[in-house]
Parts: sequence; C-alpha cells; structure tokens
Amino acid sequence: MANKELTIPEQLAQLYHLQKNDSKLDEIKVMKGELPMEVSDFEDDLVGLNTRKSRLLDSINDIDEDIKNHNNNIKESESLIVKYEKQLDKVKNNREFDALNKEIELQRLEIQLSEKRIKEANVSKVAKGESLKNIEDKIAVRQKELKVKKDELESIIEKTEKEEDRLIKDSTKQRKEIEPRLLKAYDKIRSSYRNGLAVAVVARESCGGCFNKIPPQKQIEIGMMKHIVACEHCGRILVDDTFILQEA
Repeated sequence: MANKELTIPEQLAQLYHLQKNDSKLDEIKVMKGELPMEVSDFEDDLVGLNTRKSRLLDSINDIDEDIKNHNNNIKESESLIVKYEKQLDKVKNNREFDALNKEIELQRLEIQLSEKRIKEANVSKVAKGESLKNIEDKIAVRQKELKVKKDELESIIEKTEKEEDRLIKDSTKQRKEIEPRLLKAYDKIRSSYRNGLAVAVVARESCGGCFNKIPPQKQIEIGMMKHIVACEHCGRILVDDTFILQEA
C-alpha cells in the first residue's frame, strides 16, 4: 500500500530511483535483444520439424507394412497356384478343368496386382525417405543454431541475473511507497516512449527527455520541489540535478 505521508521531495526521490532501476532493467533487456524471441522461434520450429519427422516415419512404417502384406499375398497366391495345378491332374471333366484354370489365372492376376502395388509403394517410400532426410538435415541445422542462441542468452543471463533480480526487488519495493495515481502517471508516460524515460533530469536548462528549453520560472519551481512539475513539451516528470549530485 502506498505511503500517503511522503513529501513531494520524497516522492520525487522515489520516482527518480524507480526510473533509474527501470532504465537499468531496460538496458539488460536491450542486451538480450531479440535472443529470447529467437530461441523461442527456434524451439517452435524444431517442434514442428520433429512432428513432421514423426509423421513421415509413421507413413514409411505403414508403407513397409503394406509391402509385407502384398508379399504375403503373393506367397499365398503362389501356394494356391501350386495347389490348383496339382488338382488339374485329377480333374474328371472339362468344367472342373476350366474352373481350376480360372482360379489359377485369378491368382496370377492377384500376384501381378500385388507386384504393382509393391513397386508403387517402393517409389513412395523412396520419396518419403528423401523428405525425411531433408527434414533431419533441417533439424540438425536448427539444433546447432538454437544452441548458439541459447549459449548467447545464457551468457548474458549469467552476467546480469543477480543485478536484474536486485533491480526488480528494489523497483517492487519503491512502487509500494509511491502514491497510486502518481505511479499510474509514471507508467503511462514510460509506456509512451521507446526509451521508457518518464522522469527526466533538468540539464543545461533543458528537459533531459526531449531536450527542449525550460523557462527560468519553471526551473525555479522544479528546484523548490513544492509540487510535481511536468515538461510542457513531452509530459515527462521533471527533477533537478540535486539527486545526481547527492549520488556523486
């Protein structure tokens, strides 16, 4: 809950230090750059590629199963042909002879059909095998690229993690002490600018955010810290260099 008893100078001090922390957090974010998003994109890409690989492997397994079934059909037809040819020696009339020959011819057609299906399946298997090889090559490349990006990101995180945690904790603590409406205004201003600067220090009689000149009377008001003053050009909350000098 915000501390309502803070004086204007104390509130400005809190805002200034919150801005310092947030700016440092922004710098860390810039150091990481697009790496977190790139790592996520590579991981998503790998999931998609591995899914395609899995489907191709399933498809190739199905083709192998079909080839196996067709080979079994050929063996079965060959066995039936041998059986029917033996029965031809024992036929008693032309009707039986013709019936057996028709069965033999039917089984030969079954063999031809199965052989055709096996050839088609092998062509399909070769094509899918090539697709599988291409996907596996892509996966290998993506994995290498992902490792490079992850190593870069982990190196930055290792260097900045402690400072980032400290800054986040400090910012969270400071936010609890700032008056809610003032904090809301700070966040709104901060989100309006790419550099996230909501609190600007007056330097060389100018706003440290937009660099427009500040009238002398305004500079006096800022220095007196009796109320919070915003830049009439960019809307940033203005503070004098007192806080910087105190840290020097």
